[in-house]
Amino acid sequence: MHLLFATSIVPDGRLESGYEIANDAIIEALRRNGARVTVMGLAWPGRRPPEDPDTIVLGEMDVRTQTASAVQKVRWLTEAVRAGLTFASAKLRFVGEKAVREAIGRVGPVDAYVLNSFQFAEAFQSCLTDRPTIYVAHNVEAKSARENAESSQEPFQRAMFRREAQLLEGLEQRLCRDARFVFTLAEEDRVALGVDSDARSATLPLVTRRDVPNPGPRRIECEAGLIGTWTWQPNRIGLEWFLDEVVPHLPSGFRIRIAGSMSPAMASHLAARHPSVEVMGRVPDAGAFVRSAALVPLVSRGGTGVQLKTIETFEMGLPSVATTSSLRGIAYRPENCVVADDPRSFAAAMVALAEGEPHDVDGRAFHASQLAVLDRQVRRGLQALAESGQEAFA
Repeated sequence: MHLLFATSIVPDGRLESGYEIANDAIIEALRRNGARVTVMGLAWPGRRPPEDPDTIVLGEMDVRTQTASAVQKVRWLTEAVRAGLTFASAKLRFVGEKAVREAIGRVGPVDAYVLNSFQFAEAFQSCLTDRPTIYVAHNVEAKSARENAESSQEPFQRAMFRREAQLLEGLEQRLCRDARFVFTLAEEDRVALGVDSDARSATLPLVTRRDVPNPGPRRIECEAGLIGTWTWQPNRIGLEWFLDEVVPHLPSGFRIRIAGSMSPAMASHLAARHPSVEVMGRVPDAGAFVRSAALVPLVSRGGTGVQLKTIETFEMGLPSVATTSSLRGIAYRPENCVVADDPRSFAAAMVALAEGEPHDVDGRAFHASQLAVLDRQVRRGLQALAESGQEAFA
């Protein structure tokens, strides 16, 4: 079975965000279970993947809103309003439908399209209607947009998120209705999207790496380490809750480091507002960074989908304090993970974990379990596609 995996950004091997990590895990699972997968989408500027007959790069683009100029943002917004698209999808339209159709034609015979999230599927929906589809719902996007609108302090941004939410609600309904099968990353999302029948969907438990080594002892350099893509609004909501509500309950001298993707303005804002917290920005080795902390706070406060940072923490066997939302979509909780949603309780759990010796666990069993179920669920989707093909020719 030959699948065309249509996505906004093609994996280039660096896997610097949760979105890229999830994409890589899903593509590898499809291939591991017998599908030929050709990936089509855009590349980050200067980060084209090596030449590969199974990867089609339609162009290069930085799709992040926070790094775009004011002129570029206006262009995207104008295209979104003109075409009646979400802002996120309008960014991709510079490629042009003709180029997409020609690229699909060069791929050769394709049995089905895998529509990875909504952006590419909406931007070029007229190019992707002649084959059965699998829809990969990374999140319940309309819900996330509504939460972003409620949390935003800027009137224009709030209005933008409300517009996105309204458009996304209808778009997600269409993508799920038209798909032969839907993959979600959290069980709750199947219900929210209206596809909770086992004949229509399955939840994919993800992994963040192909193998989990036994890392051995580690050197502690701070009490708590947080890393993530903080430019993504749901992540930032959790970070701000942690800094504003939890940190004030921690004792003086409790060392906290924050690393990951953030704008210079955000880094300056955090450093000025929270001088006791060390803001590090991007680090060369994310794994080494979190291993240098006594514990990992998992601070999600909303959103949908699954928290890849939680999965990575469990794979590495590191102690953690997690909100209930951080465990969304994950059935297993290791013994060194404490759950707390109240800020005082969260802080108290952090202090208790940091005061003892690092209580690491072996994360390989968790990783193996995730991988086994991931493969089983992917096979269900592939089987649904195969059966739809048989019905079409019956």
